[in-house]
Amino acid sequence: MYAVNCFVKQSRTGMNFLSFLFLSIFTGLPTLLVAQASTKESSLTARLVNIEAAVHETFRYNATIRNGTSQANVYELTAGVPEGWSVVFRARGSQVTSLNMDGNKSEEVTIEIIPSYSTAPAKYKIPVTATTGSDTLKLDLEAVVKGSYGLELTTPTGRLSDNITEGRQKEIHLVVSNTGTLPLNDISLSAQTPPKWDATFEPAKIDNLLPGKTIDIIAKLSVPDKTLAGDYVTTFNARNTNSNAQSVFRMTVKTSVLSGWIGILVILSAIALVAYLIRKYGRR
Repeated sequence: MYAVNCFVKQSRTGMNFLSFLFLSIFTGLPTLLVAQASTKESSLTARLVNIEAAVHETFRYNATIRNGTSQANVYELTAGVPEGWSVVFRARGSQVTSLNMDGNKSEEVTIEIIPSYSTAPAKYKIPVTATTGSDTLKLDLEAVVKGSYGLELTTPTGRLSDNITEGRQKEIHLVVSNTGTLPLNDISLSAQTPPKWDATFEPAKIDNLLPGKTIDIIAKLSVPDKTLAGDYVTTFNARNTNSNAQSVFRMTVKTSVLSGWIGILVILSAIALVAYLIRKYGRR
């Protein structure tokens, strides 16, 4: 009988212990999860850390700052860029140099890095920091400068003026040059002319132009009849998605010899008519 009572007591003690352990685990689990969520570390991350672009383009990175503390913090934003480069931080629709963030909050930040035009093609490391009084968040970015785009439009002699007679067409020789270090594709040619003037190009489009190469273009400029004599400006344009160039050309319009003689004849006819009328009616 004594052995039976001891067994019963031990069984009850074991069940009580298991019940206590079961309740402790499941009632303490939500508290543990909440503690883990609230103590997530502060961080500075970016979706893309390596971007490749031409030297005159903006390297744009989308970053996220997380304040993993329970207190509000002001994060000072800095970036170590090479000499001559510039960097801009944007958040909440404005350009910023620091962010005031509540605890356990995240903020989207756009980092815009602009290389100097003389930057040599290479891979550049850009260390970015977000600093508070007690913590420094770091992010290493890479900007791969692949070269530069450059386009020039001029004439073989550099002269940007000529003469034309009204009612005629003039051929103007142009030169398109790739002055950059990267190839240029699909270059289109256009012109801004005075009203009723017309301009065509041969060829009208350049499919590909390698660095350091040039191509000759013939622009045909047509001037309508009865255009008043004087100086007129036409702007020639060469452009593609990466670069553009323009050249301002001054054209002096002269009246034709035939038009001049016709004008003289009209004037002489008017004078003769007036003299005739004076002689005929002046006697009365």
